[in-house]
Amino acid sequence: MNDPSGGGRGGYTPPAGHDALRVDYRHCRRIAAAHGRTYHLATRLLSADRRPAVHALYAFARTVDDIVDDPRRPDHSPHNAVAALDTVESRLRAAWSRPTLAPPSPAPGAELPLEFDRVVPPLTDTVTRFAIESRHFWTFLDSMRMDIPGSPLFRNRYPTMAALHEYMRGSAAAIGLQLLPVLGTVCPLTEAEPAAAALGNAFQLTNFLRDIGEDLDRDRIYLPAADLAAFGVDEDLLATGRRTGRTDRRLRRALAHLIAINRDLYRGAQPGIDMLNPRVRPAIRTAAVLYAAILDRIEDSGYAVFAQRAVVPRRARLRLAAGAVLGS
Repeated sequence: MNDPSGGGRGGYTPPAGHDALRVDYRHCRRIAAAHGRTYHLATRLLSADRRPAVHALYAFARTVDDIVDDPRRPDHSPHNAVAALDTVESRLRAAWSRPTLAPPSPAPGAELPLEFDRVVPPLTDTVTRFAIESRHFWTFLDSMRMDIPGSPLFRNRYPTMAALHEYMRGSAAAIGLQLLPVLGTVCPLTEAEPAAAALGNAFQLTNFLRDIGEDLDRDRIYLPAADLAAFGVDEDLLATGRRTGRTDRRLRRALAHLIAINRDLYRGAQPGIDMLNPRVRPAIRTAAVLYAAILDRIEDSGYAVFAQRAVVPRRARLRLAAGAVLGS
């Protein structure tokens, strides 16, 4: 079994003398609890020794996402966001090098939020403990660069599902591949990687379907143009829906089609859950069930993606989580 955690029942405790690291891990846990309700509920089903590592990975991804998208950051601009991501990568490469390199000074405008300094130690500890390949983090950062105007990688429209998958390779699949060594497998890691990537993509596509309106506000469309056009949907129709809060019947049909594709991704990822360490299967199965339930909420609302954000109520989340655990 590929389980590098040690499996201790008492939970993970950083080495003696690392009080600051413990505090930083708690900071990562607060980020996960505040911003990823579904994600955080699922992680509570993980063993205590794995939970902090998952929180560290989530906090890193969230912090980077805020660097790209949060206009409240001082000196926020596309140029500064690109420079900040370059600084993030340089900082991580320095922290993970052997021997350790001194982290470079950021260029003007590329200063990182204070949260990043608190996330790096737990992230580095997690990467070291679980031997997570650094390339998954570089792939993730490249995907984030695709969201920034002015970056050579920038893209805010996706003509085909294949093009969208190229984006999700970094924004979603890479996250699944980062998590896989933490979760542990009952087979060689490489055998479980395709399913882990597929589940990450399934989660991401659900987000895109739920957040169409918010993404339009940022001049982004994360749904493939060819699939939308097959049902008569173009950018003007999407803009009208965002302005009026109404979902045109053509868009309802397109969303039904894309939800079917999304559910197929979840189905394709299911066999991979059985490749995981038995102790973590209930948590991952719960995460999949809870996220897939967002698709049900979109359908139940009549595809009212512009009028409301599809949210699974807390009572329903707890019920679905219990059902997933009992079915594991």
